[in-house]
Formats: sequence, structure tokens, C-alpha cells
Amino acid sequence: MFANRLNKLLTAHEAILAKTNVKEELSNGIFDRYLNPVITPEHVPLDWRYDLNPETNPYLMERIGVNATFNAGAMKFNDKYIVVVRVEGWDRKSYFAIAESTNGIDNFRFWDTPVDMPQTEEPDTNVYDMRLTAHEDGWIYGIFCTERKDPNAPEGDTSSAVAAAGIARTKDLIKWNRLPDLISTAGQQRNVVLHNEFVKGKYALYTRPQDGFINVGGGGGIGLGYVDDMTDPVVQKETIISNKTYHTVYELKNGLGPAPIKTEKGWLHLAHGVRNTAAGLRYVLYMFMTDLHDISKVIHHPGGYFMAPQGSERVGDVSNVLFSNGWIADEDGKIFIYYASSDTLLHVATSTVDQLIDYCMNTPEDQFYSAKSVEAINSLIAKNESKG
Repeated sequence: MFANRLNKLLTAHEAILAKTNVKEELSNGIFDRYLNPVITPEHVPLDWRYDLNPETNPYLMERIGVNATFNAGAMKFNDKYIVVVRVEGWDRKSYFAIAESTNGIDNFRFWDTPVDMPQTEEPDTNVYDMRLTAHEDGWIYGIFCTERKDPNAPEGDTSSAVAAAGIARTKDLIKWNRLPDLISTAGQQRNVVLHNEFVKGKYALYTRPQDGFINVGGGGGIGLGYVDDMTDPVVQKETIISNKTYHTVYELKNGLGPAPIKTEKGWLHLAHGVRNTAAGLRYVLYMFMTDLHDISKVIHHPGGYFMAPQGSERVGDVSNVLFSNGWIADEDGKIFIYYASSDTLLHVATSTVDQLIDYCMNTPEDQFYSAKSVEAINSLIAKNESKG
């Protein structure tokens, strides 16, 4: 009985890993979605979840279950497409695990063991949403959210938390050196991203300052600050370069996704925007570009969202959410965008540098009034009629 069940589990697991992904038939011309999630809880290795000893697990029960696989950092490493996945267990704790693929769209397989992340003097209760940056200093940095219980929470409050930016670096993605958590003037930091290059000899960091764990309060927006030494990461000042704005897709809060992509026309940025609805918070992705030589200067900002949850992506542990903290730009200009649906599954969409530059430079910006939106539509209609 044990051997028969194990054989079925192994066969089913291999079928999931080897499943070919399929591109959607007709895209919007900006990007192409792939129909299957690239990583699901079923992709996680069996020996992480099951005790495979018939003497200690005669019924072959799943001992350590996986609830969700999502919000992955990404990079190209040794000619493989690498994602550092947030894996959330049945116990609600998240951890990092690395999976790789030869083509970036399917056949992702996890490495042998999860990431063994060193602890600081104050242990992480939970860690998640790592951004990967291959910096010009020669290190690969992983910046992630480290969550701990709020020490100032009232007695009986067992849910209030404090979020900080945890920092680690590595050369091989196996051995990680933990650095001190980021220190900034903001109350809490949940989304911090390291810029790829030095800026005037300093490390540049994109931040999302906010007053509370969930509520932004007087903070918010995508900030930019600088650090002299990543082993002593102190940001003295944060300047907001992409702010939250009334009646937009980033009305409530916003934060950068992965590290930006450098192009001849400027830096491409992928971010998330949040607004409140009657059904709760809605997370979408949007884009903007900053100047090639002055990363604090936004030069193009397409109106509205770049990507939003659709179909089955709308349903999950936290519904109506799309989130991305990882993308990969190949040398040929193809871009792989790894995004999570509703805090549950990891997906991929593909585009190109040229397509995303065109999208950013030629999509009308948000003019913040309905009448202005109609003007933009009428202008497009008139342009098309003149071509007729």
C-alpha cells in the first residue's frame, strides 16, 4: 500500500513539473500571458512535505504542507532562469526556496533544500517577498520583508506587527551573508529594492515608507534614498519619486516591484499600486520610466494599470491581487515578468524591452479627471479617422 501510494505521488509530481506552458492566443500587444502558473504548491518537492519512511509514516501522510507559492524574486544565473519563491506553509510561516528553469516559462524545479537564511540578533518571525539585485559591486543582494510582533502592541493584541527591510547577500545563491536590517526615518518598510548600480559612489534604495504595518498613514509612495555602506545600511533621507494619488490605481499605497531594467531610453520600472474597493484592497501593476542619468527624475508615466488580475487570477488567499517582485531581461531584449495571483500562485508573462519602452513613452498619462480621459479617447479616434 505504501509503495503503491508513493509511486502515484511521484508520477503525479513529475507530470506537474514537466507540464508544458502555453501562451495566450491573443495578447494586448504589450505582453503575453502564459496560461498555466509556473509554480504551485504541488511543485514543492515531495521530500519537503512527506516523511517517506514507511515505519514512521505508514499512511504516507503529508506532514509539512504548503499553502501557497508566490511573490518571487528573479534573475538569470548560470544560464538558468532563477526564481526565489515565497513558500508559505500550512503554519502561515513563509520561507525562501529557489527554483530554476531552462526556458523561464515552465519545467521549474526546486533546488534540493530551501534557503537557509541567517538570523539577526532579533529573529525573524516571518520573511517574504525578496527582491534580487546583481549589483555592480559583485554581490547578489536579496532584500526582503522581515516581520516581527509589535513590542508596543496592547496586551491581548496578538496580530500587530512591525515590518523592516531585511538584507542578505551572496555570490552563489546558496550561502547567504545576513547584514543588518535597513534603518530609515520611516516607521515601517515593507518594500525596499536595491538599484543595480552605484549612484555617485552610493547604494541607491527604493523604499516604501509607511506609518504602520498595513496602514500607510502619513507615509506612502515610492521613495529613493542612499546608503554609504550596505554593512551599515542607514538611509538618512527619502525622496518620493512616485506618489500615491487620489482616484488612481495607486491611490492608497504603492511600491516598487523588482529592480529596474536599464535601457538606452531610461530605466524601466515595474511597481504595484493599491486602491480600496467595496470588496477590499485591489492590487495591480503599473509602470514608469526614470532618466538614464538621474534616477530620481520620472520621465514617462503611463496612465492606469499595466497588468491586473483576470479570470482565475482574481481568486486566492487574498483575492483581487496581482504582485510582482521579479523580472528578467535577456540579452536579446526579451523580458520575463514573474507575478503572483492573489497571494497564492506564481505566473509568468513575457514582453520585450522595445515593447515596454513603447508602452511607457506612448501611452497617455493619467490626467486625473474623467473629462480628460474622454479627451484622450477622442484624440485617438480622430487620429485613427485621419488615417482612414
